[in-house]
Amino acid sequence: NMKLGGLGPDYEAIKEKKEKLKLQKEYSRQIKEYNMKNITVVPRLPAKPQVPSVSRQKALEYAKKIPRPKTFIMKQPEQEEKEVVPQAPAGPSLPPLPSLESLWSRHQKEKELVAAFKHLHIL
Repeated sequence: NMKLGGLGPDYEAIKEKKEKLKLQKEYSRQIKEYNMKNITVVPRLPAKPQVPSVSRQKALEYAKKIPRPKTFIMKQPEQEEKEVVPQAPAGPSLPPLPSLESLWSRHQKEKELVAAFKHLHIL
């Protein structure tokens, strides 16, 4: 008399696991009750008396005496001021800018080089 596996759930194994879990919970509840009854109250250490710091008291007194900063009320400008963009002085300190044509030709040359590298499968 041998039982082969089936496609459905194994109700007997589920019942066994459920019963085992129920017993575990019951045991843990009993242990918890036992421990709650037998707990010895550990006397706590007496709290340290709060001694206010002298330097803190001085700091608080000083903070009360100093004047508060005044808040400034923003005035509504009658005319909106335009942003002034600072301009660099035109002098020999700045290098001359290359022309647009030279930059364009350089861009075209570099573009051709990249295309050649891609053709050779280097990039």
